[in-house]
Amino acid sequence: MESSQSGIGKSRLNLINLMSVVSAFLIPGSPLPYLQQDNPPWRTLAEAMNSASVSLARSEPDTVVVYSTQWIAVLDQLWQTQPRLEGSHVDENWHEFGELPYDITIDTELTAAIIPITGTVGIRSKGVNYNAFPVDTGTIIAANFLNPGSLRQMTITSNNVYHSWDITKELGRLTAQVAGEMGRKVAIVGVGGLSGSFFRDIIDISEDRIARESDDAWNNKILNLMKAGDSDALYKVLPSYIEEAKVDMGFKHLAFILGSIDEQFSGATIYGYGPLYGAGGAVVEFHT
Repeated sequence: MESSQSGIGKSRLNLINLMSVVSAFLIPGSPLPYLQQDNPPWRTLAEAMNSASVSLARSEPDTVVVYSTQWIAVLDQLWQTQPRLEGSHVDENWHEFGELPYDITIDTELTAAIIPITGTVGIRSKGVNYNAFPVDTGTIIAANFLNPGSLRQMTITSNNVYHSWDITKELGRLTAQVAGEMGRKVAIVGVGGLSGSFFRDIIDISEDRIARESDDAWNNKILNLMKAGDSDALYKVLPSYIEEAKVDMGFKHLAFILGSIDEQFSGATIYGYGPLYGAGGAVVEFHT
């Protein structure tokens, strides 16, 4: 993985993207910190989400753009175009911890503008607009933590499992470009985890930890590179990290974020890092 911006000056589109993206966040899509906020190992991530929510609000975006690795698509790149999504969801893995209510308002104008533009780079997109669509857990967690009370409109897109890192990065770039051309200020949210080794047996959740020491070491290394803004070093180690730590969905949620900010960030704030039934999760804000 190499930065496509290496050696290239900022173009007009670079500037449009950087002006339109007022904040950018990486968050886990697990429901555990939301549903069990009193559990010590997960409380850190819940508090981190609340801190990120404050920062996102301070950036005053018009729209919150969410790319969730948990909304799986196969044929097309899917986008929510139903004006309002409202209901209650039970996570397929963690159903014993309770329901996830949601009330989401979609920025239908921005979404409608993005869909045809993706075809210019060979990404076929399609809107999804019908009642009772099964909204994924990751999107709901992003909405409930980062956009409480549905104060801001959202643009929500899927994770096409056949899209590569580079295609996903291009998708993020185009999203920010269209937002900029429309005069929209957007907060970008990539939803997904870090290391992907879960405990397969029942554990005492109060004693949750990262399943493997090597995963913990890798996660910390990546987070430290983000914090330092060392994008060159980050790109060099990402392939090894993704393979060795079994990173959630090949870390495409990071690809979407980096595409939206043209891979230019001076550093990052790590609001929290911790275990999610053995896997790794972190709440990160990138600074452009």
